[in-house]
Amino acid sequence: MNRRGRLLAVLVAVAVGSFGVISSTQTWLTVVLDDGSAQALSVAGDAALPVLAPLSLAVLALGGALAVVGPVLRYVFGALTVAIAATLAALTWPIVTGPGATHVASSVTEATGITGEAAVGQLIASITTTPWPAVTLAAWVLLLGSGVLTFVTAHRWAGGGRRFRTESATPNSVASPAGSSRPHDAIDDWDDLSRGDDPTR
Repeated sequence: MNRRGRLLAVLVAVAVGSFGVISSTQTWLTVVLDDGSAQALSVAGDAALPVLAPLSLAVLALGGALAVVGPVLRYVFGALTVAIAATLAALTWPIVTGPGATHVASSVTEATGITGEAAVGQLIASITTTPWPAVTLAAWVLLLGSGVLTFVTAHRWAGGGRRFRTESATPNSVASPAGSSRPHDAIDDWDDLSRGDDPTR
């Protein structure tokens, strides 16, 4: 687990960050207005939770950075991952359990021109939650676990990609036994490809 900790943390961060960006464009809530027409409005994730898209992009960036940073920054980025995951989970939970006028106010205002949470609340007949908030909440829990995993295993991770490590000046030098004993993982394969080497040789 310790040998694959870095790869798992990177993959989870990238996957959850990508999912968060996608989720921000999907319908989280459906609002029926009590205005005589029973008009139904669809509320996207980024309207119900404005920080959803930017924080998801931040998670994506953290995932990419975890692949190459040194030991100290691993803990810093692990802390940021835990903080972002906990923040997003805390903000998503009320939407899952009982969304209110706050979560749909921007969409209602855009459709009706009426502003103010109290006035918007009087227009709302019902709010229905789609599966997207619950699934996204589960993704934040997974991200939180990934951040904790980073803390537990970061000190045992191998260094960043080989192109980020200082190599000996002579091309014919022999690698030390300690360096050659490290397992060759998927991130190293990407480094090989970026240099034009065939990782399958």
